[in-house]
Amino acid sequence: MSTCLQISMDSYRSHIDCYLLAQLEELGEQSPRLRDAMRYSLLLGGKRIRPLLVYLVGELVEAPMARLDPVAASIEAIHAYSLVHDDLPAMDNDSLRRGQATCHIAFDEATAILAGDALQTLAFTLLSSASGFNPKAQLSMLKELSIAAGYQGMCAGQAIDIDATGQTQTLAELEAMHRLKTGALIQAAVKLGAIASGIDHPDEQNALARYAQAIGLAFQVRDDVLDIIADTQTLGKPQGSDVQHRKNTYPSLLGLEQAQHKCHTLRLEALHALDALPYNTDKLALLADYIVKRDK
Repeated sequence: MSTCLQISMDSYRSHIDCYLLAQLEELGEQSPRLRDAMRYSLLLGGKRIRPLLVYLVGELVEAPMARLDPVAASIEAIHAYSLVHDDLPAMDNDSLRRGQATCHIAFDEATAILAGDALQTLAFTLLSSASGFNPKAQLSMLKELSIAAGYQGMCAGQAIDIDATGQTQTLAELEAMHRLKTGALIQAAVKLGAIASGIDHPDEQNALARYAQAIGLAFQVRDDVLDIIADTQTLGKPQGSDVQHRKNTYPSLLGLEQAQHKCHTLRLEALHALDALPYNTDKLALLADYIVKRDK
């Protein structure tokens, strides 16, 4: 990874973690155990790719970080909730996440369900309470996040994934599922970052959307590849879980080599989309490189 991107990732990760912790500490003492489970899941670690996208889009026009914080935090809260629920016994039944026990193992299943629910609602509390936005922009962000997280986005993708487990999908069906399950929230991070930053020219929004679509799918394809070529310690979650759960993946449909080639094709699509923007997009380009080359 380039030093420039590494510095930004480390800086923004530390910043958003501090911001998220502060928001949790303001919740009060109604249920300390539930809040502990929320904190455990939200601050367990991770790459913070979605908040990073918000901040990097903001950098294009030098948007104030304080303006971007609640937007970045809301998306990460949605992501954290999705992982808590994804790991539950009724879903993927995983015991390891980011090298640590999953929420339902560290606490219990009921608490994990409630922690996921509370993290989801926290996301919309943060976004709806953010100051400095005109009502139209704020409503637009709320709508985009709701769509990306719900039936037309992540939840639909997860439902399709469950229904397809043990069945054979076509490549088109697999891609459509991943664009919902993983890609929708990554696209939302870019869209919300643009809205929060005041990037409202249709051509620029379209270019950012094409970039987000490409890296969103590339992220999932790389995950599929890593499930085969990486080890559990590096991944921070069980290696080979896709095969164990009889999931459809790009390597299973295309073969490992072609799946890796798909990653690089999507990277080129992302870079081509950035070429249409009248800004310095070097960090967004470096992030596309990172997504297709990461080892966890």
